[in-house]
Amino acid sequence: MKEIKSTVDLANIVRATRKKQGISQTVLAQLSNVGVRFVFDVENGKPTVQFEKVLSLLRTMGVTMKFELPPE
Repeated sequence: MKEIKSTVDLANIVRATRKKQGISQTVLAQLSNVGVRFVFDVENGKPTVQFEKVLSLLRTMGVTMKFELPPE
């Protein structure tokens, strides 16, 4: 499990996972129904990316995101 505290953390996870799976940014974009520029922006930690598209990238690579809620 990896902790994400910033867009840079997310960028590192997306880039590393994509490379580990041996797929290009172009292929990931096609499989996720997003533009190549979007993949590039995510992998470079752009802070204004669209969350739904980020989730699409993660789903395509088989990555799940979990949130830990504070105790009540």
